[in-house]
Amino acid sequence: MDTQASQPLSPLEVERYARHLVLPEVGGAGQQKLKRARVLMVGAGGLGAPVLQYLAAAGVGTLGIVDDDTVSLSNLQRQVIHATGAVGKPKVDSAQQAITAINSHVVVEKHVLRLDQTSAADLVPRYDMVVDGSDNFETRYLLADACADAQRPLVSAALGRFDGSLTVLTPYATTTEGAPCPSYRDLFPEPPPAGLVPSCAQAGVLGALPGVIGSLQAMEVIKLITGIGTPLIGRLLLYDALAARFDEIRYRAKKTA
Repeated sequence: MDTQASQPLSPLEVERYARHLVLPEVGGAGQQKLKRARVLMVGAGGLGAPVLQYLAAAGVGTLGIVDDDTVSLSNLQRQVIHATGAVGKPKVDSAQQAITAINSHVVVEKHVLRLDQTSAADLVPRYDMVVDGSDNFETRYLLADACADAQRPLVSAALGRFDGSLTVLTPYATTTEGAPCPSYRDLFPEPPPAGLVPSCAQAGVLGALPGVIGSLQAMEVIKLITGIGTPLIGRLLLYDALAARFDEIRYRAKKTA
């Protein structure tokens, strides 16, 4: 355990997290859990921006960031963790600078790489849970499998042009009824054919949309760390921005022969 994270909250931390500490559901014990937590964020883009900002503000002790890209001007319409002056810089460096400006108590671990089977198997077990902010199906499936193997919760989300979705995956665990929790492949058995789903660059995305979905991902992470509320396990939350409507789809683990 990180000795710094295991120390009592300092007077400055008590003041910083005062609105958490007065919540009976969080309190000092919950804030200590946040301080001890290690969360891996895959992607420092549209989804990663609000996730990292809110987890840093909430006092999550260690944030790992996986991204091999640099900041471009076209990112800034939605990737609000990056400033105009960061254009051309590695996203992990820009994100670290922004996180430190928000909360200097947070430790940032930078991983400048594109996940593959080997790096995912190495990185995922080092963290308590993982947040998927990737923008391609290959990484989503790879990450889901790595988290299942390492028995780490995965907060997964995806974006369309004006819509988004998210869920929480713990396929190594069981429900309160004793049934196995579903996996990513129970929800999406196979990726769509290449080229069927256009990329963000091809189809576009409304700038504020990742802020909505990423903030919901951060909320699920905080719930999982502190043990409050009911996480989105076995539930896919759908958001239609144009209609301002949320819907929910329940799904289960498929029965094996």
